[in-house]
Amino acid sequence: MSVLLKNGTIVTTTGRYTADVYAENDRIKAIGTDLDYAADEIVDAKGKYILPGAIDPHTHISMPFMGTYAQDDYETGTIAAACGGVTCVVDFDLQQKGESLLDALDRKKELADGKVAVDYSLHPAVMDPRPDVIDEVKKACREYGTPSFKIFMVYDFRVDDATMIKLLEETKRYGGLVQVHAENVYIIQHMNEVLAREGKLAPYYHAMSRPNIAEEEAIYRASKMVELTDSRIYIVHLSSKEGLQIVKQARDRGINIFAETCPQYLLLDDERYKEPDFNGAKYVMSPPLRTPASNVALWEGLRGGDVQVVATDHCPFDFNGKKDMFGKDDYKKIPNGAPGIETLLMLLHSEGVAKGRISLEKMVDVLSTGTANMFGLADKGEIAVGKDADMVVFDADLKFTITQSRLHMNVDYTPYEGMEITGMPEIVYSRGKRVAQWNGEQMEFVGQAGHGRFIKREPVDEN
Repeated sequence: MSVLLKNGTIVTTTGRYTADVYAENDRIKAIGTDLDYAADEIVDAKGKYILPGAIDPHTHISMPFMGTYAQDDYETGTIAAACGGVTCVVDFDLQQKGESLLDALDRKKELADGKVAVDYSLHPAVMDPRPDVIDEVKKACREYGTPSFKIFMVYDFRVDDATMIKLLEETKRYGGLVQVHAENVYIIQHMNEVLAREGKLAPYYHAMSRPNIAEEEAIYRASKMVELTDSRIYIVHLSSKEGLQIVKQARDRGINIFAETCPQYLLLDDERYKEPDFNGAKYVMSPPLRTPASNVALWEGLRGGDVQVVATDHCPFDFNGKKDMFGKDDYKKIPNGAPGIETLLMLLHSEGVAKGRISLEKMVDVLSTGTANMFGLADKGEIAVGKDADMVVFDADLKFTITQSRLHMNVDYTPYEGMEITGMPEIVYSRGKRVAQWNGEQMEFVGQAGHGRFIKREPVDEN
């Protein structure tokens, strides 16, 4: 299979230029002007951007949580990804009690095999940190192709500071990266008790129970562990201006701390929790939505380079039947999570680039090139000869109204219902194969479940 994109505007992290792109057998083989190849598929991309496919490094597919499961499986979730211009997903793989990291990876791969529509990889989440599991970090980095490790500072499966230190030491030794969900569990427990005594249990109080200070303190503590070990750490779903300030201060001291944020923390705020008829439950996620001041600060963090990645934390639960299953009378029982994998690229372009908050080049960096570099996806993230032909022909002027019925995620709502979008994918390629296209009304999946492959990722240079 070969494809030739003609006269498009190729976008990189440093600029843009007009050229043709020729791809054959999964890879980009040539870039230049007036390329003359007898390709199976020739597309006139004049007036359109040619972007590297977006990479979503933070998803929870088929994840068990709070008495139910995240609803997208690897087929529905990656079809939705493809329709949004996301051509690679790095999903979280939550280790269960008694499992090795390899056991956990094998279990997740079984769910994915034959179903994934785009390429994927996995981050092991260390939830049973036995000594033999800590010892397995070396193999995960060097053999399994999974050199990034999630830990939680909250929930019953959180790790303690001693475990964090051990993981930071091991990942430093073998080129890995610790990712942390940073919230102070004791602040949250205290606030839950206070709010329960006061009878404040509606969805709005989910946000009140997890104040900015809970994220701020946890990031500060994690940064000190990194300072102690001279390792590096990645803060997932950064949500608050206070948390960002701690990240910036640590980076200014030379600490290797990186951060991602998500569209919901850039675009939505805690007023959403006040929507009537229990609708505020749609936005119950952790960390919660913050104030408009945090929205502004996070855009500034992206623009200034203190936030390196935008991901989704895609974790969908139906509003009817899941969000209200146990939580109608207590926000603590509402499953935490929201859908987002399909709307990542369109939102960042429309609300970021089109509104002048970030440049087009910065968008490519935080959605593709920088993400690939952060997570060792050596063949992804750029329109460059030798890279995988994960390409998006993007129409920057195309208008679209986000509504759940025109999306592909396996869930009954979107947090962005009714939002007017400027700029949409027109054609999406995964390793040179067309997997999604605009049909005049919405994106349509034209690929094949099972096309996607598990991607082994590379560790960073070892010390």
